[in-house]
Amino acid sequence: MCGIYINADPILYESRTRAIRIHGVVTTVRLENLFWDMLQEIANRESMTTSEFVAKLYDELLTLRGEEPINFASFLRVCCARYLSLSAVRSEAAGDAPADSSHKLKVVQAG
Repeated sequence: MCGIYINADPILYESRTRAIRIHGVVTTVRLENLFWDMLQEIANRESMTTSEFVAKLYDELLTLRGEEPINFASFLRVCCARYLSLSAVRSEAAGDAPADSSHKLKVVQAG
């Protein structure tokens, strides 16, 4: 059972720090390569660069919460997990989310 997990390419869980510009301020974010790959996939679906997408997430989180995120890297990991979870649910619901990445994701309002 664990083979599917333990046989992952070690490069996927190697951490990488990237500099991202948010409102003219450069900040660094350290994530595992797998998460950077997922963020790039989501950004591509939204016709953005990864940096633009991450900055947009930051802005929307700041607008919603009204304060700086305490652990932004953890927030980004949770975003990736939610993306995978929602993609799986949509795939099970008769192909609501196309398998190819050329379609933008539907915006779902919290509530």
